[in-house]
Amino acid sequence: MHSVAAYRKSLAAAACASMTVDLGAIVRNYRKLCALAEGSEVMATVKADAYGLGVEQVAPALVKAGCTTFFVALVAEGAALRRALDENSLSADIYVLNGFQPGSETAFQMASLRPVLNSLPQIADWRSVGAPQPCALHVDTGMNRLGVSPADMSQLTPSSFEDLDLRLVMSHLACGDDPANGKNEEQRNLFETLSKPFHGIPKSLCNSAGVLLGKPFHFDAVRPGVALYGGAPSMSKSVEFEPVVTLSSKILQVRQIDKDQTVGYGATHRAGTPARIATLGIGYADGYRWGLGGKARGFLGETGVPVVGRISMDLTTVDVSHVPEEVAQPGASVTLLNQQITVNDAAALAQTIPYEILTGLSPRLERHYRGVEENGAAPAGGAS
Repeated sequence: MHSVAAYRKSLAAAACASMTVDLGAIVRNYRKLCALAEGSEVMATVKADAYGLGVEQVAPALVKAGCTTFFVALVAEGAALRRALDENSLSADIYVLNGFQPGSETAFQMASLRPVLNSLPQIADWRSVGAPQPCALHVDTGMNRLGVSPADMSQLTPSSFEDLDLRLVMSHLACGDDPANGKNEEQRNLFETLSKPFHGIPKSLCNSAGVLLGKPFHFDAVRPGVALYGGAPSMSKSVEFEPVVTLSSKILQVRQIDKDQTVGYGATHRAGTPARIATLGIGYADGYRWGLGGKARGFLGETGVPVVGRISMDLTTVDVSHVPEEVAQPGASVTLLNQQITVNDAAALAQTIPYEILTGLSPRLERHYRGVEENGAAPAGGAS
C-alpha cells in the first residue's frame, strides 16, 4: 500500500505546470511600502486568495513581518483567512469590503470579521444584529461603486456609530494609477471634508497606487494589494516592486516541422523555415492567457523561446529551433513568468492588467512556496 506522502509526490511528478511564490519577495515589497507610507499603517489587501497566490501562505508571512490588518472582498474569504491565521497561532483584524448582508451575522461573529459598511441600509442592518463587532465606514468620494454617498453622509455623525464600534473611515481612489489626473486631488479633498467629523477614528484612502502619490494621500493607514505581489500599481515607473511569481511548464513533446507547415488552432503560425516545436503542458485553463499566443516568450535555460500559434486550453507551443536538441527534450522545464518576464510584461502583451494575470493563475497549477528569508519562517503547504 502506498503512503499519502508517496501519493502526493506522485501527483507532483505528474504535474505539467507549476508556479512558485516567493514569500520573501512579498515581505520585502511590504517593507518597501512601509517605508513609502512614511509612518502610516500598512494594511494588506488579500482578497481573491491573495490575488491568486494563496492566502493561507501569504497572510501568515505578512503577519510575521508586522502586518496586523487585512482586507478581503467576501465573508468566505475572511473565514478562510481566519482559519489560516488560527492554524498558525496568529491574529489580525480582517475587514470584508463587500460589507454586511442580512443572515451572515453568524459567519461574521464566528470568524471575528469586520464589515466595511457601504450604505445607510447596511449600517442599519449591522445595527440590528445587536452588540456587533467592530466595523469600518466606506465613504464614496467619486468611484460611484460601493460606499456611502456624500449626500447620505449628511445623515451621519460620529454619534451614529456610538453603538457600532467604528474603527476605520475609508474611501477609494478612482485614478490613483494616473498621478497626473486631477481627480486624485478632488477625491483627497472630499475625503478630508467628509471624514473630518470622525475625530480620533483612523482614516484610509490609498490602495497601492495611492501610496505612490505621497504623504498627503496616506492619512493614518494605506491598503496596498497588487504592489505586494509584484504588480505595477501606477503608470509612473518611479517605484518598482519585486516580482513574486515564477511560472513554468514541462515540455510534453517536440516535433520537427517543415517550411510552410502551420501550428495550432486557426493555423495562425506558419513556419518560414524548418523548425522544432515544443508543446508545453500549460494553457489558458491554467491562467496562461489566450492573448499571449504569438506574442510572449519563455526561457529554456538561458535561451529565449517564442510562443508560436494560439494558446490552447491545456497546451502552449514554443519554437525551440535555437535550443540544442539534447536540451529541448520532453520533461525539460520552460519558464514563462519570472524576473525576466514579469506579470507586468505578460499583462502588456495580453493587453490586460497585472491584476488579471495574477488572479487568473489556476488551482490546477502545482504550487510551491519559498520561505521568508528575513525571519527564517518556513511557509506552510507545498514549501520548496
